[in-house]
Amino acid sequence: MSLRVAICQVRDVDDAIGAYARQLGVTSVNVTTPLIAGDKPYWDVDDVVALRRRCELQGLTLEVIENTPHEFYDKIMFGHDGRDEQIENYCRTIRSVAAAGVPMLGFHFMLTSVWRTSMAHPVRGGARATAYDHALAGAGNQVESGGRLADRRFDTSVEIDAEQVWANYAYFLDAVLPVADEVGLKLAQHPDDPPVDSIDGVARVFTSTDAFVRAEQLARGSPAWGIDLCVGTLSEKGGAAEVEKAIATFGPRGKIRYVHFRDVLGTVPSFTEVFLGEGNFDPPTVIRQLIDVGFDGWLQDDHVPFIDDDTRWGHRARAHEIGYIHGILAALR
Repeated sequence: MSLRVAICQVRDVDDAIGAYARQLGVTSVNVTTPLIAGDKPYWDVDDVVALRRRCELQGLTLEVIENTPHEFYDKIMFGHDGRDEQIENYCRTIRSVAAAGVPMLGFHFMLTSVWRTSMAHPVRGGARATAYDHALAGAGNQVESGGRLADRRFDTSVEIDAEQVWANYAYFLDAVLPVADEVGLKLAQHPDDPPVDSIDGVARVFTSTDAFVRAEQLARGSPAWGIDLCVGTLSEKGGAAEVEKAIATFGPRGKIRYVHFRDVLGTVPSFTEVFLGEGNFDPPTVIRQLIDVGFDGWLQDDHVPFIDDDTRWGHRARAHEIGYIHGILAALR
């Protein structure tokens, strides 16, 4: 398959999403944290098959399901009692996704999720975007209190250091990777956003290319393990140089599963998400590098600024970003 663009950050696919994708010339979709389990702490194969068929009825290929609900594996991440039961259920979900004909499952290991200190920072033309200032993080997560991901929850009653997180992660990989390898499911891990060492005493460890190198070593050569290359998060860490380093490290080995293509201005301890082409890296240069290392997957628009009179999901802003990416791909071809 050739380099392509996917619709993303939808929890399900209906007639409206299907028409929107077709009108933008997109035939791939990344469904994020679908609510398909009912009261179960895992996904059955029938749950996933029904989702895939809804995508196909709209002419869309379900490329990946990105993220299970947080409560499917919060005890795993924190190392709490009950994690073995969650691991058993997570393995059941892996088997279901594979059996349903979906080739990939995205995941993260962010104990305290995505964190922002503003959801309405002014950017180009009066649009509003998310921003992060580490000095303000102690006041709370604006994503949780009023943003687009307000349904996510996590445990803020404990403190946990980096080595504990690494140990919990290794325990998780040792259990789930053999199952993913057995059924032929690819996994794609997202880096920690923002890529800071800790927030409120809870460590964040997947903050750089070097951290993912350590993660890959813990995967012990598993064909299932790979990364979701979030160029926005990597750029938050070290600008264009960190993005280039990640592509050069994982691209030639075929470990980049897909790309979250968004731009930010500034690096930690503070940054703002901006329109493509106005941040730390040059978008055509990044896509050219992806092509040069043999990447053959898809790019998605990911987070977008809030444009006036847009929808909560961001139809207008996403149309702009998708068109921007399509234009770069056409020019490079």
